[in-house]
Amino acid sequence: MTPKEQTELIVKALEERKGTDIKVYDVRGKSSLTDFFVVATGTAAPHLKALIAETQAAMKEASIQSHRTSGDPESGWIVVDYIDVVVHVFSPEARAYYALEKLWAD
Repeated sequence: MTPKEQTELIVKALEERKGTDIKVYDVRGKSSLTDFFVVATGTAAPHLKALIAETQAAMKEASIQSHRTSGDPESGWIVVDYIDVVVHVFSPEARAYYALEKLWAD
């Protein structure tokens, strides 16, 4: 599965669990870390947990395991690294505070 296809699968999983303000940043050629960043917002800790669980289930079904998961729903930020795609799920407050999109907006 290509990184673009992985990204599409992740976005679909986030949409199915009602993730909001989902953004995809194509950083190929701009970052040596990954090809795509996916950023989404959840409403509260249980919602963040559900968004990540749905993403991981969809990727597992496609036989893709995450390299690393970091963060905690209670902290307001969870990161899942699939090597070619990195998923960031935030609470509204954490997303506004970290403003990750400002790094990749251009």
